[in-house]
Amino acid sequence: MKLSARNVMAGTVVAITKGTTTAHVKIEVGPGFVITASITNESVDALGLAIGKSATAIVKSSDVIVGVE
Repeated sequence: MKLSARNVMAGTVVAITKGTTTAHVKIEVGPGFVITASITNESVDALGLAIGKSATAIVKSSDVIVGVE
């Protein structure tokens, strides 16, 4: 898989919460560091995602919001 994104983090699926049309998939990419993705239920099924399965979180920098107090 070739990507232009530099923020690629391998991890393990630790939770999947399906809603009516979308699911929240939690991927632990380091001890205590979990990234949550919102994807369609169809994508969860097509990717074969399941708790304990390896997955990769890919974060495009233009989709990250940074804030300070």
